Amino acid sequence: MNQIPGVYVLSGALNTNRITIRGVGARTLFGTDKLRLYYNDIPITDGSGFSSIEAFDLESLHQIEVVKGPKATSYGSNLGGAILLQSKEALGNSTNFSNNFTVGSYNLLKNSFSFSHTDKKFAINLNYDHLETDGYRENNEFNREALLLNASYTLSQKSTLGILVNYVNYTAEIPSSLGITAFTENPKQAAFTWAASQGFEANKYSLIGLYHTYSFSEKLKNSTSIFYTYLDHYEPRPFGILDEFTNGFGFRTRFYGDVKLFSKTGSYSFGAELYKDEYNWSEFDNLYQQNNGNGSLQGDIFAKNKEFRTQLNTFASLLIPFDERFSAQFGLNINKTTYNYRDLFNIVDNKSARRDFSPIVLPSLTLNYSFSENQEVYANVSRGYSNPSLEETLTPSGVINPDIQQETGTNYEVGTTLYLARKKLVLNLAIYQMNIKNLLVAQRVGDDQFVGRNAGKTRHQGLEIAANYQLNISSKIRLNPFVNYTFNNHNFIDFIDGENDFSGNELTGVPKHRVTSGWQATFFDHFYWNTVHQFVGEIPLTDANTLYSEAFNVYNTKIGFQKKLSTNFSINAQVGINNLFDARYAQSVLINTAAFGGAEPRYYYPGNDRNYYTSLQLRYTL
Repeated sequence: MNQIPGVYVLSGALNTNRITIRGVGARTLFGTDKLRLYYNDIPITDGSGFSSIEAFDLESLHQIEVVKGPKATSYGSNLGGAILLQSKEALGNSTNFSNNFTVGSYNLLKNSFSFSHTDKKFAINLNYDHLETDGYRENNEFNREALLLNASYTLSQKSTLGILVNYVNYTAEIPSSLGITAFTENPKQAAFTWAASQGFEANKYSLIGLYHTYSFSEKLKNSTSIFYTYLDHYEPRPFGILDEFTNGFGFRTRFYGDVKLFSKTGSYSFGAELYKDEYNWSEFDNLYQQNNGNGSLQGDIFAKNKEFRTQLNTFASLLIPFDERFSAQFGLNINKTTYNYRDLFNIVDNKSARRDFSPIVLPSLTLNYSFSENQEVYANVSRGYSNPSLEETLTPSGVINPDIQQETGTNYEVGTTLYLARKKLVLNLAIYQMNIKNLLVAQRVGDDQFVGRNAGKTRHQGLEIAANYQLNISSKIRLNPFVNYTFNNHNFIDFIDGENDFSGNELTGVPKHRVTSGWQATFFDHFYWNTVHQFVGEIPLTDANTLYSEAFNVYNTKIGFQKKLSTNFSINAQVGINNLFDARYAQSVLINTAAFGGAEPRYYYPGNDRNYYTSLQLRYTL
């Protein structure tokens, strides 16, 4: 995903990922928010706007589509955009068995088994995955089991019914972030208190969805899904043990089809998406210092809370082709968000409250013009929003903040796709500006305590370029070099924090320059060699821009062999090296961290050192 211009995934560990798109979400300390994540068109973003891509085995995916910015009115119109995950399916009428076994550094062991079958009426895809590793750092073990079932049955020529089941159970030790001294001297170490408490998180995540598609006619079709999600999360941390569970459910329906407009065939869609969840969390004292070096020990409860969260999105879009070259797409999304918070521990203080945001209207307009079959241009204007997180809705005393507002912004974008050199060279270019107001800021006031407020305005300006070239050196050797470049000019326009005026400073957590480049080569029909280089420029770590992370270059490479050994049997073997030149770098960073107890502020999540892996995939097709 880091090869996509404008998209940056910061990964502190296998269980600690943060996805930012065009700088949106960069100020979030942990996790991914301000975008919406969908799995087979089922929303998997929770009621407060957080998404967990680590709850899914990426090896079971067929494709990942990224919509940058609030253009996707059918998918929530979030400021960051939307990420659409699509699971693998069998092609044609076939039955397939596949097993991929991988071993590598840090005692990595991964095995993925998949079974798929498709005939005229029935299709099923079943994936089971096991992953375990000791990790690069201390207190860094990870163990995950994942099961995915996606099945559908064709009831008639017009109707199809399907079911999606995803279950993930993982336990991950947490080494946490490091200060600059520890990061420089020994990046393998865990943060002192996290090592002493042997901090970890245990997650059980379930998703069950039923979906139905029906074709009334060529001009009117419908897809509808109902779904239920459950997350059981237990996390012993040095400053307290968090025990939480979330029940979520909802539905999504979309009508779509073709329509005659201006003697041309256009298309339309409209629908609604409702997501409701019930978030329950309790906190307990962690008595690890009294546990004789045996790690975390649960003590007395000191917090018990519940929050009901509701998001309703209604949407519509209309594509009008004025002629063969020029078209316009109009979109509209209306969002309604409600939080209902209840303090079940301090009942006497009556901190329970409701936050009911006003409906927000989010239009979008996209114009497309094709000069020729080798050159297309587009322009987009769209409005988006972001909801405050749970921490941002509460004051330090645990009371709903009635003044907190949703972030809103307007995106202006132009771009082009060029096919050059007899279509061997494909060039994509986009220029955008997004103006965001009511900027949400989570100010850290304690070891695990934050204050949310609307602090000002930001301006996100950027340039994104993606180029790839297909080069046939000979009939046996083909080379596909590529380079992707992201330029971020993101700044605070109006940002006053107490007595500090940060207006004009660079937006925290966003590198100004990012480059990914490399090649994909195939030779002698069965061999391939892929290499990727990633450059990330320095990142401002404080709103005052007084501290930056260091820029870095990382290279990954793999070489493999794949061949169909018989009509039914095929093999794919590969070996790879990550961080080829053993660079020391921060794979993820925190911003505006505060120092407590005389310790250094901990900004850095070290990236892995040079590491190796090898895998063998066997596939049998009936």
